Amino acid sequence: MPATQSPPSCKNGPLTGYRVLELGSTVAGPFCGRLLADFGAEVIKIEPLTGDPVRTMGKQFHNESLYAASILRNKSLISIDLRSEEGQGIVRRLVRQCDVVIENFRPGGLEKWGLGYESLSAINPGIVMARISGFGQNGPYSARPGYGVIGEAVSGLRHVTGDPDRPPSRAAVSLTDCLTGLYAAFGILMAVMARQSTGKGQYIDAALYECAFSIMEPHVPAYEKLDVIAQRAGSRLPDSVPNNLYPTRDGEYIHITAMADPVFKRLLHAMKQDGAAIDPRFIDARARSANETALDELIASWTSSLTLAEAEAALSVADVPATRIFTMKDIFADPHFRARDMLVDIPHDTLGSVKVAGVVPKLSDTPGTLRHAGGAIGRDTREVLAELGGYSEGEIDTLIRENVVRSSAERTVKAHARMPGT
Repeated sequence: MPATQSPPSCKNGPLTGYRVLELGSTVAGPFCGRLLADFGAEVIKIEPLTGDPVRTMGKQFHNESLYAASILRNKSLISIDLRSEEGQGIVRRLVRQCDVVIENFRPGGLEKWGLGYESLSAINPGIVMARISGFGQNGPYSARPGYGVIGEAVSGLRHVTGDPDRPPSRAAVSLTDCLTGLYAAFGILMAVMARQSTGKGQYIDAALYECAFSIMEPHVPAYEKLDVIAQRAGSRLPDSVPNNLYPTRDGEYIHITAMADPVFKRLLHAMKQDGAAIDPRFIDARARSANETALDELIASWTSSLTLAEAEAALSVADVPATRIFTMKDIFADPHFRARDMLVDIPHDTLGSVKVAGVVPKLSDTPGTLRHAGGAIGRDTREVLAELGGYSEGEIDTLIRENVVRSSAERTVKAHARMPGT
C-alpha cells in the first residue's frame, strides 16, 4: 500500500494491507518474509528460474521440499531472472506497489542491477528495504560472502557452543539465519512505524555476525573488565547454578534449572537434602557458582537413583523447572504443543497437506494465520505480473518464452485455513 495511506486494518492480521517483495534467498531472507506473511502481510517471493536454494535443503517427500513448504508458506511465488534487464524492469514495476523489500544479496549486488535502495526509493520514496548480509553494508568485511554459520563463528557464539573437550559445535538448524531474519522483521516494523510520521522509507542493515553477536551480551563486559574469555561449557550455563543436564537410572537425562534461591530450596526439599541450603558452599547464587562441580555431583547422585519419569514427577510436584530433552517424536505426541496450535496442517498444492510449526507469537486480538504451504516455482507468476505489474497475457507469454520469468503449469486454488481457535 502507498506510504501515504493510513495504517492497515487488523481484520485479517496486524500486517494486512502491507505488501512485501522478497528478493532474499536460502534462509535468512525467506524466514523474515515468512514472519511477516504469518501476520497478514502480502509477501511476493521472487525466486530464480531454478528455484530458491532452500528447496534443496532439508528432507524431500514425493520430490517436494518439506523445508520450502514451511518457509515459503503464505507467500505468492513468482520466478524471475534478475540478471536480465527485463527481469530487473519487472522488479521496478512491482516495487511501486510495495511497502517493503527484503534482500540478502552480498552488498553491492543489487546496485549492479540498478535495484539498490537508492534506485528503488527514487521510484517509491516510502519503500522500506531490509538488507541482510554476512557482515553488513559497510566495513572491511562487507564484501565477504557469509552464511549464518560463518557469522556465528565470527560472532564468538560458535566458540561457546558445545563441550569443552571437543571442537566447537553447532545447533542442527540455521540458527543465526533465523535470528537475523527475526531482527530484520523487527527492523521493518520499526521503519514502517517511523514512516507513518515521516512519510519516508529507510533501509535496515541486518548483518548475520552482528545478530549472533548480540546474544553474546553477558560476555562482552566480562572480557572488558575481567579479561575473561568465555569458553564452551557443555550442558551447563556458566554462573547460573544449578543449570545442567543430569543422568537418570534408566540411562536418560533430565535438565534442571534452579539457580534462584527459592527454587533451589524447593529442589533440595525434593531431594530430601534440606540441610544443604545452609551449607556455605551453596548458601547463595555466588557460592553455588563457585562450587558448581560439587553441587552437580550432589544432584546427579539423586537423579541417578530415579528413572526419568520418576525424576520428572518429583520435580513437577516440587515446582522446579525441569524436563527431559524432547525429540520431534516427543513433540508430536505432546498435549501442550497440540493445545497451543504449534503443529498445524496446512494445504499443499501437490501433497494435499503438510504439517508445519505454528505461528509465534500469539496475539490475543489479531493473531497470525496459516493459509497455505509453499508450492511450485513460479506458481503465481502470471497472477502477480498481471495484477500488480500490469502485464498483458501476451507480454507474460513473451517473458516466459524468453526465459525471463517462469510460470508453473499447475494452477491450483489456494485453500485458506485459519489455525484452530483463531
